[in-house]
Amino acid sequence: MGETTGPEVVVYGSGDDEELLLSAEAVRVLGVLIEKQITTPDYYPLTLNALVNGCNQTTSRDPIVQYDETTVSRALHHLREKKLAFAYSGADSRVVKYGHKLPERLELGIAETAVLCILMLRGPQTAGEIRNRSGRLHEFATIAEVESALEVLISRTPHPLAARLPRQLGLKETRIAHLLSGAAAAQTASISPETVPAVGAVNRVEQLEADIAQLRTELAELRQQFATFKKQFE
Repeated sequence: MGETTGPEVVVYGSGDDEELLLSAEAVRVLGVLIEKQITTPDYYPLTLNALVNGCNQTTSRDPIVQYDETTVSRALHHLREKKLAFAYSGADSRVVKYGHKLPERLELGIAETAVLCILMLRGPQTAGEIRNRSGRLHEFATIAEVESALEVLISRTPHPLAARLPRQLGLKETRIAHLLSGAAAAQTASISPETVPAVGAVNRVEQLEADIAQLRTELAELRQQFATFKKQFE
């Protein structure tokens, strides 16, 4: 297939620490790869179909998008050029699958990776929102732990990975945005305040939504596997 035969892992030092400037589509695809690696490891790396479904989820996403395979393929090419993604086509799979190399590429720990993933998939967030919404990615015991991870991203040199946005009128807390698409994109990101129910209710609803999304991904994978199995007898 002309693809790599395994997920190469390369650690990049400070000499390779260039400003990434990813497209919005590439940011969404990268966020989905990170999320699914942690939440559905049995189905990672992801097929193109599963990746499209993950990008187009109507839960745990802001903004909601409708990407087709061409859009996602273009984003994957962009990420591979930036050494943030890989293609895998091992002997145990006839379908090309895709994974990410963000922690290795940017030398990030699990806490910083989880925070960055939330910002990529949900847009600008407060530290409290990040903590409430990151449970399936990484369990932060306190807001201070979230702030510590944020500080690593914000203080990174020479190119910060996140920044605090100016406080909006009517909001008590500042929100943080990722800088993977540049400072200008972060400043223009939609950060309108939302009416949020009690934290317990939010967690229950989001858990149900996440479970449904996971079932959809698993169903898509089973359909793909059945189609491959069926072809063996044609």
